[in-house]
Amino acid sequence: MTETVEAAVGIEVKDGIAVITVDNPPVNAISQAIRQGLIDAMNEIAGNEDIKAAIIIGAGRVFIAGADVREFGKPPLPPTLPEAITAIEASEKPVVAAIHGVALGGGLEIALGCHYRIADGGAKLGLPEVNLGLIPGAGGTQRLPRVIGIEKALDLISTGRQAGAKEAAEIGLVDAVADGELEAAALDFARARVGQELPIGSARETPTPPADNFFENAKPAIAKRARGQISPLRALEAVEIAATLPYAEGVKREREIFVELRGSDQALALRHAFFAERAVAKVPGLEDAKPREVAAIAVIGGGTMGAGIAVACLRAGFPVIMAEANDEALERGLANVTANLDGYVSRGRMTEDAKAELLLRLTTTVDYGELAAADLVIEAVFEDLAVKKEVFGKLDAVMKPGAVIATNTSYLDINEIAAATSRPGDVIGLHFFSPAHIMRLLEIVRADKTAPDVIATGFAVGRKLGKVGVLSGVCDGFIGNRILAKFRKQADYMVEDGALPWEVDAAMEAFGMAMGPFKVMDLSGLDISWAMRKRQAPDRDPKERYVGIADRICEAGWLGRKTGRGWYIYEKGAQPAPNPDVEKIIIEESASKGIKRGIFTVEDIQNRILHAMINEGAKIVDEGIAKRPLDVDMVEIMGYGFPRWRGGPMCAADIIGLDKVLSAINEYAEEDDFYWAPSPLLERLAAEGKSFSDLNGA
Repeated sequence: MTETVEAAVGIEVKDGIAVITVDNPPVNAISQAIRQGLIDAMNEIAGNEDIKAAIIIGAGRVFIAGADVREFGKPPLPPTLPEAITAIEASEKPVVAAIHGVALGGGLEIALGCHYRIADGGAKLGLPEVNLGLIPGAGGTQRLPRVIGIEKALDLISTGRQAGAKEAAEIGLVDAVADGELEAAALDFARARVGQELPIGSARETPTPPADNFFENAKPAIAKRARGQISPLRALEAVEIAATLPYAEGVKREREIFVELRGSDQALALRHAFFAERAVAKVPGLEDAKPREVAAIAVIGGGTMGAGIAVACLRAGFPVIMAEANDEALERGLANVTANLDGYVSRGRMTEDAKAELLLRLTTTVDYGELAAADLVIEAVFEDLAVKKEVFGKLDAVMKPGAVIATNTSYLDINEIAAATSRPGDVIGLHFFSPAHIMRLLEIVRADKTAPDVIATGFAVGRKLGKVGVLSGVCDGFIGNRILAKFRKQADYMVEDGALPWEVDAAMEAFGMAMGPFKVMDLSGLDISWAMRKRQAPDRDPKERYVGIADRICEAGWLGRKTGRGWYIYEKGAQPAPNPDVEKIIIEESASKGIKRGIFTVEDIQNRILHAMINEGAKIVDEGIAKRPLDVDMVEIMGYGFPRWRGGPMCAADIIGLDKVLSAINEYAEEDDFYWAPSPLLERLAAEGKSFSDLNGA
């Protein structure tokens, strides 16, 4: 018989075993209906003498993927998830979680509330709440240590990582891995446990104490990895509670921490990032645009970027043809591709056989005529407008009608590049970030005449490559590099006014950045930004303050890591050390301008750079370069190391309050009214009492 307890939860009894099916497409998120349905199902099982045991299984592709995001930020509706789990755990009849796809967050907490767990071979299990600024709030931090031990539980909870079925079995998170069809295996497993004493008591016992000073020793490593995010450290606290307090008291304390974090700024920012990452590809006005078919891709250039793009395309399943100027350059390009693939092999993420298969899909040529069959060609040659226009002229002559012609330029005017062809509607910017086969951001740059279906194609290919695509209009630097230029100018100004490069780097790393701006410049090569400054010099506004410190460093031949010296000194086997000669140049430059060097606190540095990013981001949205503030946030998080737990610069501004942001910018403008000219959009929103999030749409 089949009986529906709730719209989202059904029961089917098979030979005395109740199959409880959670059905809330697409990922069986734990809605109010699911929570109530599980409680009702357990009541039904308790009152039916013909039912001897139960399994809980998910309909569709997954077991239960976690909380229902539609309930985020809203008052919780009864019953709570802890109440639902308690109902499962209190059953006097064996309950088995049958896990396929994923069991994440509350989904794993439900599985932990079951008496047993069985998974199929492809299942993944985890408690990723820290990635939303939370900790598990339905007993996860108290049950998991009792099931798999303190050390392993802390690893999973504090990182939010997922364990595959094999690892889950090895650490005791699941009792068995199904050999064959999951439901059948779970039914057999449950049937074999009818009449046995249920393993409830063990979940109430204090877990085996860890080694002396375990938590004290674990804290620095977790704090370093968290880079300012609070939730991983609160997860440590919750797991320590599991090791030191009775179960009932631990569950109560866990819930208190969960509720406290749920209302925090960091949780708000991480929720914003979660939704923004999903909304960014839903571009207003492009809902009806259909992508063109892309079956084969060509890449022009085999340097660092070209090789990285080729690898990303190969790994996504595309055949790739790579073109270079001559045989020698092609040989270097092939070596670059091979080296990138070797990196995956050395990290255990690819076998030698898989690498060989990918290389079989790569062909190389010096003849542009051989690119004619490609559906998409991505140009990744030297960042020079004349060179790129020449390449696009050649591509225009050979590419088939309807082929998408893309440029990977970081700064240059794509309208000018498109004008070198007879088909500007087919031209688009696909700005990858280095290393292109690893970095997730892809700026999809729409030129004035780019066709809507070409933009849709950019997003479709980006998704297949595993990228987060963000639409940008054309301007110098698009979204990301335009904000980066503003960021770096402010860093330069502070260095000339009294800060030192390593002080700025330390402050921004404390802010949550993976790497400070001067270290990043050294990593990418100081000659890149030097060339850009030279290109911009003829059009630079005379009112703009210009700092020549970086130019002098480049003139000395110190171009960063590749020359062993830049802002820092790089010696084999040693950490980067401040370059004392740079400090001398800084002091000389300040003195030559009559600048009395002052002191900048960590907070001063962080606030000035953040407010500069916010102000420029607002201008980018106001000009229509970015469609929405969330687009700016995703570019900064995905491509520039902005801490996700701050939500991006526009979200950070909302948290601070736009009136306070504008007040600070106006105060800074008293020093330099050209650089700090406030965004008209920021002024309007502040005056109207609105936020940037009001512009993001539903």
